Amino acid sequence: MNSNNIRPLVICLFRNNNKILVAECFDPSTNYYFYRPLGGAIKFGELSEDALRREILEEIGENISDLNYLGTLENIFTFNNELGHEIVLVFDGKFVNQEIYTKEWISGYEEEDGNLPFMSLWKSLEYFQEPDSSPLYPDGLLQLIFNTSEGS
Repeated sequence: MNSNNIRPLVICLFRNNNKILVAECFDPSTNYYFYRPLGGAIKFGELSEDALRREILEEIGENISDLNYLGTLENIFTFNNELGHEIVLVFDGKFVNQEIYTKEWISGYEEEDGNLPFMSLWKSLEYFQEPDSSPLYPDGLLQLIFNTSEGS
C-alpha cells in the first residue's frame, strides 16, 4: 500500500436474505479481524462496473450480474501500521451461479497481494451491530446498507 496515493476501489454487496458476503481479513499490527465485501482496485481507463466484474472473476472465479450503484464512501484508515486512503464505489449485485448462495465459505485469491488466499462467508447484518463484533469496512458501509435498504 502506498500511503501517498488515493486508491479508487469498487466493492459489491452480495445479499443472501439478511446476510452479505464478506472477506475475513486480519490486521497483524493490531491483532484483530475485520470484514470487507469483495471487490478491488479500478484500473486507469476502466469503468467501475467493468472493474467489479473483473475483480470478482479474478478473486473467486464467478460471474456477476444486476449491478446497482448504491453510493461512494471515502475511507482513511491504518492497516499494518500504514496509512491508507480510498474512494470506494459501492454496488449491489448478484451471482450468475446460484450455487454460491448455498455455500458457507467461498475461497479466493487476492492477486494484488501476490495471490494471497482468503476466505469469504455470509455474515448477518445483525452481527455487525453487536457491540463486540469485528468491524465491517469501509467505514460508513453499514449505514449505507441500511439507508439504501429502506427504499427497497
